[in-house]
Amino acid sequence: MNPASTGAARAEPVDNPLREGSVTLRAAEPCAIVVFGATGDLAHKKLFPALCRISASKALHPRTAILGTARRAMSADAFKKEMGASVVEQGIDAREWERLAERVDYVAGEFDDPASYQALRQHLEAIEKERGLPGNRLLYLAVPPAAYESIVGNLGKSGIVHPHSKTGPWARVVVEKPFGHDLESAKELNRRLHSVFDERQIFRIDHYLGKESVQNILILRLGNGFFEPLWNNRYVDHVQITVAETVGVEQRAAYYEQAGVSRDILQNHLMQLLSLTAMEPPARFDADSVRDEKVKVLRAVRPLDPDDVALRAIRGQYARGAVAGTPVSGYREEPGVAPESETETYLAVRLDVDNWRWAGVPFYLRSGKRLAKRATEIEIVFRQPPYALFRTAGISELDPNVLRMRIQPDEGVSVSFGAKSPGAALHIDPVRMDFYYLTSFGSDPPDAYDRLLLDCNRGDMTLFARKDEVELAWEIVDSITKTWEKGQGGPLTTYAAGTWGLREADAWIAKDGRKWLHL
Repeated sequence: MNPASTGAARAEPVDNPLREGSVTLRAAEPCAIVVFGATGDLAHKKLFPALCRISASKALHPRTAILGTARRAMSADAFKKEMGASVVEQGIDAREWERLAERVDYVAGEFDDPASYQALRQHLEAIEKERGLPGNRLLYLAVPPAAYESIVGNLGKSGIVHPHSKTGPWARVVVEKPFGHDLESAKELNRRLHSVFDERQIFRIDHYLGKESVQNILILRLGNGFFEPLWNNRYVDHVQITVAETVGVEQRAAYYEQAGVSRDILQNHLMQLLSLTAMEPPARFDADSVRDEKVKVLRAVRPLDPDDVALRAIRGQYARGAVAGTPVSGYREEPGVAPESETETYLAVRLDVDNWRWAGVPFYLRSGKRLAKRATEIEIVFRQPPYALFRTAGISELDPNVLRMRIQPDEGVSVSFGAKSPGAALHIDPVRMDFYYLTSFGSDPPDAYDRLLLDCNRGDMTLFARKDEVELAWEIVDSITKTWEKGQGGPLTTYAAGTWGLREADAWIAKDGRKWLHL
């Protein structure tokens, strides 16, 4: 549905003299941003475009310097020319790149060579002296996880990293997902990081948490008096959380063969959405309080043994089909995928949060590649009211009331409820009230990386994963993946690309007396 055609009333934000000085717009601090892997896709497609937008909005401190480093030998001018062409392809105005490029530099180096870090340190110190920077350093690891160990170890030995201090210059490291491959590797990664950095210096980034629509989950719940009283097992029947993709494995076969959808999506995106949806109201809206409540949710998730996995989880792999009318290959036909691969590209799992608020309310999480539509949504499905009165009028079943939080695309919120259709006869039809960011605020929400990069600079850890949060999520995922790897927990079946996944998933959720909602 086109948001512009819904006729939804435009939300006019009320003037608030405190709004511009709120937490989200605290002044950025001058620093040097060092991007490891600066010649890679993440830097080209996400990080430098985000830095351009931040700079254009005047949110980046004017003395901030940006230093790219990677293995490829090239001059700073060649790097800026290549990066400029790339960010313009991402929709950035060439003039904005030219303004940012004045503060960009590049130095080549090997990630496992200590001498490269000494050269990097000298280059960095020269830039800081030239621009009058206080020594604040933001170190972004835009590299494959296999490179983390070498980079972190050499950063510690080279003296580039300042010890954690509340008064002196700061050093922070940004780590992209995946945070390990399983629980043990996640613990090892955390040990490596903590050998050099304090936990308050480590920013584990999941771009989903930077999306306005994800941040709006808490605002919707806790900032509106008619939602929070209903947010419990007395009124909620169940919750569905979906991350659906139309794309296949693309160029990521080497990674995806080791990860599957369980490690790629369930461990991070779905667990983040689950914890934000189910968490208790924090005592204060700060990083520690919010993340404490998210961790409590993960601790309350009922453990899954192999018998539980067979009953509460289902997996599949896409076969040939058509997406938007275009024929596509099956997963096992993708370049780099083993012909007999058992990697799952679709999963659905029921998780139960055993606490006072959610006892008895199942959370159904699902994700898949090559599905019929790209969509990420959270649906709060409310319990049916007593309707014996309507049954006597010939109405045997009512559609449930549903609160939908759309994360992507068409970010917004909708509420469905029953209304009498016009006419003399009594007919109750479902209708929806919709809120769209685009129609209500006049523009799409900003890119997630814009917000997250600024939060890294400001030291705001609210939207970043903490050590215990990562490890608890891996405990849940490991209980599922380890069971499947042992040949237990049910078979891997296939679904045609361009559909909504496994037909068996419909029967699977129907055993609980429920059905998947149409997205």
